[in-house]
Amino acid sequence: MLGQEWIIEARGADSARLRDHTALAGLFTTLVREMGLTPVSDAAWHQFPEPGGVTGVQMLAESHLAVHTFPEFGSLCLNVFCCRPRAEFDFAAATRAAVGAAVVQVRCLERGYGPEGAQRGARTTPVSVRVIRAE
Repeated sequence: MLGQEWIIEARGADSARLRDHTALAGLFTTLVREMGLTPVSDAAWHQFPEPGGVTGVQMLAESHLAVHTFPEFGSLCLNVFCCRPRAEFDFAAATRAAVGAAVVQVRCLERGYGPEGAQRGARTTPVSVRVIRAE
């Protein structure tokens, strides 16, 4: 069985939105709704002192969502991990809408589990990486 993990990096984002966990919660809501994900708990948020970055995580039946923001650099790192393949999703557009990022890079890694994944050469290390760069 193969899962998918997306690593989304955004730059040139609005520093005020990167400090606002409600803007980031809106991004989580969009991901859950549009990707058909199943939260098993509410998201947990932590606001750091100045410059005020935010870390958030939400457990899913499919695995998890995690985000870390760096308002002092106008950047965001988002991780979406699903234990099974999902339909294509426009992470760049959703991230731009949530935090006003100028540049968004999306990497998709396939993750293999168990003996079937090992037989096909899939491991917990990436078996393939697709880079989708939206500017």
